[in-house]
Amino acid sequence: MKKISIVVPCYNEEESLPLFYQEVNKITEKMKKQAVFEFLFINDGSKDKTLEILRELAKKDDRVRYISFSRNFGKEAGMYAGLENATGDYITTMDADLQDPPELLIEMFETLEEGEYDCCATKSTSRNGYSFLRKTFTKWFYKIIGRLSKTEMVAGARDFRLMTRQMVDAIVSMKEYNRYSKGLFSFVGFQTKWIEFENQERVAGTTKWNFWKLFTYAIDGIVAFSTTPLIIAAFLGILFCFIAFIMIIVIIIKTLAFGDPVSGWPSLACIIFFVGGINLFCTGIIGEYLAKTYLETKQRPIYIVKETEKAIKKTRGEKN
Repeated sequence: MKKISIVVPCYNEEESLPLFYQEVNKITEKMKKQAVFEFLFINDGSKDKTLEILRELAKKDDRVRYISFSRNFGKEAGMYAGLENATGDYITTMDADLQDPPELLIEMFETLEEGEYDCCATKSTSRNGYSFLRKTFTKWFYKIIGRLSKTEMVAGARDFRLMTRQMVDAIVSMKEYNRYSKGLFSFVGFQTKWIEFENQERVAGTTKWNFWKLFTYAIDGIVAFSTTPLIIAAFLGILFCFIAFIMIIVIIIKTLAFGDPVSGWPSLACIIFFVGGINLFCTGIIGEYLAKTYLETKQRPIYIVKETEKAIKKTRGEKN
């Protein structure tokens, strides 16, 4: 019988966790003749009662494991920690807010059992519950990164997917500090089947992703999987050098041949500001790549563990 590990990154999910556990338990009950399960919750430095709830779940259910970080390291670190420590033959990543329908696990498991695919992934066909700004931003992000990156980025792709052990081992082998999992899932290859579903709203709590976080996450994705912005910066530099050379020739001809003096400081100021802005923009692109390289060379750990379920279960064993 195959073992399925359910990896769940959690950050301030005290309202969602009991509902998530209850709903996923219904699916594990339906699949009890097909597979055994383990729950691996990653507490990403939550400031609410998330850790207390995980301790209680670990006490009453032997299938429940958890890893609690020393601080908030971000969802990407949480997913990496879960994949690295999962022990199942198949591993899935899910959000605790139930925006990922647990009932799809049955279809995903049956797909992988057929042996043709290494991964069964999901993508949403709608953006219900998202603001107009977020919908527009997401749409353009996938268009831009699709053109800039050589790695395929599927529009609407979710982190919710069921993967074979071989694929997970390949992902975990990449120890990079600046992680963009949607890109890494695609980069490692393997045969993937996509399942479409209508986007679900959060069952409880509020989203932790504001516009600024989504924007910086998008920049991370572009920088991690494309060097095209550097080429664009170089092209802009060459273009403006060419324009400047042409303008110099025009000014010389107008001054010497027609006696037309150079007029107006406003136009000159506008040109200086425009070229200066382009220069800063290109410098910012280069700086972003240098910053990522700088962080990688430090070789800092992706996450730091403060507590796991082992302490809870050890204490329970001593009492018994």
